[in-house]
Amino acid sequence: MTDLNTLEAEVLAQVAAAGDLQALDAVRVAAVGKTGSISGLLKTLGAMSPEDRKTQGAAINALRDKVAEAIADKKAALEAAELDARLASETLDLSLPAPHRRKGSVHPTMQTMDEMVAIFAEMGFAVAEGPDIEDDFHNFTALNFPPKHPAREMHDTFFFNTKETGERMLLRTHTSPVQVRTMVSQKPPIRIIAPGRTYRVDNDATHTPVFHQVEGLVIDKGIHMGHLKWTLETFLARFFETDAVTTQFRPHHFPFTEPSAEMDVQCDRSGGEIKIGQGTSWLEILGCGMVHPNVLRACGIDPDEYQGFAFGMGVDRLGMLKYGMPDLRDMWSSDVRWLSHYGFSAFAAPNAASGLS
Repeated sequence: MTDLNTLEAEVLAQVAAAGDLQALDAVRVAAVGKTGSISGLLKTLGAMSPEDRKTQGAAINALRDKVAEAIADKKAALEAAELDARLASETLDLSLPAPHRRKGSVHPTMQTMDEMVAIFAEMGFAVAEGPDIEDDFHNFTALNFPPKHPAREMHDTFFFNTKETGERMLLRTHTSPVQVRTMVSQKPPIRIIAPGRTYRVDNDATHTPVFHQVEGLVIDKGIHMGHLKWTLETFLARFFETDAVTTQFRPHHFPFTEPSAEMDVQCDRSGGEIKIGQGTSWLEILGCGMVHPNVLRACGIDPDEYQGFAFGMGVDRLGMLKYGMPDLRDMWSSDVRWLSHYGFSAFAAPNAASGLS
């Protein structure tokens, strides 16, 4: 027992004197490790008599537990001291500004579309949507396209493989099928816009194979070209945020409208910029017209009772004009620098109360 008391004093003194975790671990190994002094005493119990084994075993186990507890307490104290030293040496100045974090932004196409939807919603138009993959009836036949029209050919339209039934599905070339689906499923009066993606075999500085349109449709009794003209001029004045919008209608041909027209807006092209509402130049902005009687009949509407007008405009093109973007293909380049320059805050949604752009 005298030897155990001496060993206990020595080991506890070594634990107390350990100046760091490495020194403390060395004391632990020397005392209770596989070849440690206390572990060696435990190995001698097998050669003792049962009486001595009972007495010495209890004393040695008590010493081992006491040393283990002392080591654990010392380790906790050393770790706390080490943490205090790190906190004292690794201070953080919270008064410094936080590092810059890259923020996302709304794509100009989506911003432009949201602006257009906000304006037409203010004018009483509802938003209608339809599938990107269409059939021949909704994309061509119901819209009065003749059988040999160029738009029905592969050089202008993305067609899928022919089905066993002979039908060929396609990527819609305009959002006009949404108008057809609305007229088939809904009785007049109708006042909708149809925003969405469209697809055509085309690619240059002002055309891409995938682009966005907003088309509008109004069907009711007594509708005439004057209603169409007022609607479009009101929209352009709100969209370009100027009252000085001068427009002109030029006769044109669309299979689905009669009469048909293209609408130009007066602008100034000097200085490498296009300024709406001033100058002496004209810029084509959209196509429009009165809904063709054949389209009304195909959708189950009596053209002798109801009339209507329709229009369609490119979202990407209007965004280019309003925000001065020279090349439409940049919108699809996935260049973060371009989006940082032209992008819009996600917290500034266009609306009639706080403004559009």
